[in-house]
Amino acid sequence: MLKQYLQFKLSQKLSPQQIQLMKLIQLPTQAFEQRLKQEMEENPALEAGKESDEFDNQLDEFDNTQDDYEEHEQIGEDINVDEYLSDDDVPDYRTQVSNYSADDEDRDMPFAAGTSFSQYLTNQLNTFRLTDDERDIAEFLVGSVDESGYIRRSLADITDDLAFTQNVFTDEKSIEKVLHVVHQLDPAGVGARNLQECLSIQLHRKEKNPDIELAIEIIDNAFDQFTKKHYQKLIQKFDITELQLKNAIEEIERLNPKPGGSYSGNNRIVEHVVPDFAIKIVDGELELTLNGRNAPELHVSREYTNMMKGYKEAKDKSKSQKDAVMFIKQKLDAAKWFIEAIKQRQQTLFVTMSAIMHYQKDYFLTGDERKLRPMILKDIAEEIGMDVSTVSRVANSKYVDTPYGTKLIKDFFSESMINDQGEEVSTREIKKILETVIENEDKRKPLTDEKLAAILLEKGYPIARRTVAKYREQLDISVARLRKQL
Repeated sequence: MLKQYLQFKLSQKLSPQQIQLMKLIQLPTQAFEQRLKQEMEENPALEAGKESDEFDNQLDEFDNTQDDYEEHEQIGEDINVDEYLSDDDVPDYRTQVSNYSADDEDRDMPFAAGTSFSQYLTNQLNTFRLTDDERDIAEFLVGSVDESGYIRRSLADITDDLAFTQNVFTDEKSIEKVLHVVHQLDPAGVGARNLQECLSIQLHRKEKNPDIELAIEIIDNAFDQFTKKHYQKLIQKFDITELQLKNAIEEIERLNPKPGGSYSGNNRIVEHVVPDFAIKIVDGELELTLNGRNAPELHVSREYTNMMKGYKEAKDKSKSQKDAVMFIKQKLDAAKWFIEAIKQRQQTLFVTMSAIMHYQKDYFLTGDERKLRPMILKDIAEEIGMDVSTVSRVANSKYVDTPYGTKLIKDFFSESMINDQGEEVSTREIKKILETVIENEDKRKPLTDEKLAAILLEKGYPIARRTVAKYREQLDISVARLRKQL
């Protein structure tokens, strides 16, 4: 049975302007510049540079002229209000009008195309004498090499793929023979199926001497003991001195475990960090500045202002003129919203970073990470009177240039623990002390996690062994056995 009834419900929805502001706040400097460029390309009413405030008064006066238009056209009757309250990523004003005709060309900036790593290897195959089948297999093997320079597939899988995709029927023995040809390509070690084979290939291509020959023996016949750093077993196995083992290990450490990464033509994207803030110490006090690229000077187009002024002064207003002026007003409103959002972004960034700087004043004055105070997002949010999510957007992707290097802002946030004095200290402080202790340990007898926990307890930080292991892993430090050196 169908029933009709009314239901009143209160709900909170973000306005398009609020959504736009949140998206702008989380952008780092470089991404913000791209977003600004995109907006200026899409909205002709938005221009860079300074401009007088005269337009604000003209725009307010123009709002009064809407009554004249709305008397003749019942604007708004067919508008779905929910569309204006939606969380759509594309603002409404962008979808109503297109500034481009159907036959406009899509002119994209061309990218420079270098030789790919796979093509670089294939070109080298021309220097070898291969039968047609062998060349097909070699090209397939080269195509199976990943970015690191390895072939991570079994010969059985490659045999099946050659039969199904290339119509080449062969066996694993023939593929193994061609694989030895691939191993002769540059860079040395390319085409290896695992790390052991990669290192062995590189060592066999070096000029032979006692150290190289011993290194080959270690990699080929005692790789497991080498990776586990069982140095005494290696000394006994090969009947060598500790100095000979040390020299052989130095030769192995000079090898490249990822030969594909050394190819200069792989056209990889290099990311550059642009600090969003800068902190300087001036006369013993901290001085915070916002990167100027985050504070562009924008204004509303003068031409669009004059169009609106001309419409207002015109006595006879045609339908086409009214439609054009409605388009202009949409663009002008969008421009004003965007300018206002940028101003709010600047203020939010500065206020948030200023609070973080004063909260961690002792650290910024000295650079000593042991002076970092425990700080969570909620601490800063309460201090500046903003939501935790806003502080998170500022901290997660922004960098600050300090006298001690460029730092990611979220790294200043840390949890707290209680030391033996009953004081609240930052976990960053403990990690720094742990890192220092490990740096200064005897590398011939590295400290175990239990011994590290005992040392931290002596220094006044009562933490468990498993917590020490967690902090060590977060610092990307290996276990004691793998830190051992001769």
